[in-house]
Amino acid sequence: MSTVTDKRDILGELTAQKQALSISLPTSKTEEYRFTPVVRVLEKSFPKGFIGGEKKEIKSIEEYLIPGLDAALLVVIDGVYSKEFSNIGKEEAVSTTSSNDPFAVMNAAWSKGAISINKSDKPVLVLNLNTGSVPSVHNRITVKVEDGASISIIQKSINISSSPVFQTLSEEISVGESARFDLYKIQNSANLIEVGNTSINQVNSSHVNTFTLMLDGTLVRNNLTISIDGENCESHFHGLSLLKGETIGDNHTVVDHLKPNSVSNELYKGVMDDKSKGVFNGKIFVRPHAQKTNAFQSNRNILLTDQATINTKPQLEIWADDVKCSHGCTTGQLDDEALFYLQSRGIGKEDARAMLLYAFAMQTTELIANAPLKAHIDSLISKRLYEGQ
Repeated sequence: MSTVTDKRDILGELTAQKQALSISLPTSKTEEYRFTPVVRVLEKSFPKGFIGGEKKEIKSIEEYLIPGLDAALLVVIDGVYSKEFSNIGKEEAVSTTSSNDPFAVMNAAWSKGAISINKSDKPVLVLNLNTGSVPSVHNRITVKVEDGASISIIQKSINISSSPVFQTLSEEISVGESARFDLYKIQNSANLIEVGNTSINQVNSSHVNTFTLMLDGTLVRNNLTISIDGENCESHFHGLSLLKGETIGDNHTVVDHLKPNSVSNELYKGVMDDKSKGVFNGKIFVRPHAQKTNAFQSNRNILLTDQATINTKPQLEIWADDVKCSHGCTTGQLDDEALFYLQSRGIGKEDARAMLLYAFAMQTTELIANAPLKAHIDSLISKRLYEGQ
């Protein structure tokens, strides 16, 4: 969890990291990052290089907690594990990464330590808090869910300052036989440039749920890679992006079926307002031995302005013949007839619009079982759609 604090220009700093790590920084010609200009955004946000602001002390984390949620706490402040506020997690040496994503390689190289979680009877709330005094942070978490066990993680990344912060995240999760893993991400922080890489490996009869809520951020890129390396696995991956301003939000997913008799279901929805930009790229692989696989993927989007954009690319590659698989995407605007119907019943135009968007969004939250978490997410969605917050 290191920082770069010299005063070279940002591209020079990134180039130095590129040379040290033997990686290629993504450009507009890099297919995987064609619509997500990370380097350009970093150059604009850090014109004088990675220079942090004044050191700030966090005396309480109360305002960052989720109301009513009884959870274990793992808190990282400016890239450093907080023993004061955390009651779970163990610091370990950095492991290598199996991902060839340049920012995953960067994270593995520049992180000084990883934080491991192996057992928790309560949901684990992971708070990545940034004060702006450290401009570049690289956080790393490993999770091992033992056979028959269950772990639920809720992650929030927050920049509490007006200064920009560049944050890379790496999460490596292994889910044992007949085990369950739930991962929820809430991304709602201005002035945060975030690139995350989450890798999940499942074995026989395991169950995985993930949900990502993307609301705010200068640029947010989520790379989610799932290896279903067992039979009778069940996996659900849901995401909701409600973007405004000039936020760039990108979800890249890879679901790889390696063994037979498993089910995956992927549903991502987006609502883009103002000049925001959404990106979705979803890949499903069904390997030759993964017979009787059921794999489904759907991406649905609504554009609220002529200046909002979405770039979506669902992909499906099948090498087995006894499978049920489908993928698809839709992009459009609000249904004028439905909007007119609500207005004809005395509902104001803005409230009618919010009601339709709320109904569109809430399908993605159906698998959230924890009541306080679901109420909190529902509140965030309602505030965005009804109040514009």
